[in-house]
Amino acid sequence: MTMNVGGQAVIEGVMMRNKKRFAIAVRLPNGKIKVKINSNTYFPKIFQIFFLRGAVGMGYMLIDGLKALTWSSNQQLGKDEKISTKELAVTISFSFFASILIFVVLPFFSARFFHEEGLWFNILDGVFRAILFMGYLIGISFMKDVKTLFQYHGAEHKSIYCYESGEKLTLENVRKYSRFHPRCGTSFLFLVLVISVFIFSILQGPLWVKLAGRILLLPVIAGIGYELIKLSDYFKENRVVKIIITPGLWLQRITTKEPTDKQLEVGIKALKAVVE
Repeated sequence: MTMNVGGQAVIEGVMMRNKKRFAIAVRLPNGKIKVKINSNTYFPKIFQIFFLRGAVGMGYMLIDGLKALTWSSNQQLGKDEKISTKELAVTISFSFFASILIFVVLPFFSARFFHEEGLWFNILDGVFRAILFMGYLIGISFMKDVKTLFQYHGAEHKSIYCYESGEKLTLENVRKYSRFHPRCGTSFLFLVLVISVFIFSILQGPLWVKLAGRILLLPVIAGIGYELIKLSDYFKENRVVKIIITPGLWLQRITTKEPTDKQLEVGIKALKAVVE
């Protein structure tokens, strides 16, 4: 019987996690693989209830993801170049506010320029947000470092697929699996985009209320998206569910790339560290 696992790509490596711990495996500049195992950040049971677990759980996962990114980055640097968690947190915080500006504020005012109120305003708002998001993903996918990150993303998916299929985690077995996985952050972001169109259409009132609501309701949308992703995993053979998750799988053609055998080895090492 397999346990529920997830993960993310990090700098020159992969982070895998289950309910109790997470492991980071990276390829060092000298070619060797280094593995680090940590306990998950404590997640109080009071937050582990339906819907709330999605929004709150994402916060805890971001904390552990930040730790994994800091550690993986520092494995590629010299002693005098080490990045502190604080420095990386500042960078990510700046990126978060920039994302709000680009993917929330900009589409809002662009839609308002064409249509001030009603259904068409909400549709245009969602369409502009989707176009900006797609353009951003396509744009960064041409960067060399990002392409490598996307290859490790593919290694993460292939390793998890092999494990969930009950096969032994060997290079030969992992290599044959798909790099597209329905329980992926990319699919989650697509669902968030779709859900936001419906949620934001409920907002009524002056301009500042609609704009503030689009920011403050993001945790609510994240909670709904999380539950839908969990549900789709339980009913992944259902035809309707397959149709719903298909666009997210298409997007993974951008956010995952076919990994090399060396990158697969790193994904396997990380996964074995949390399941064995």
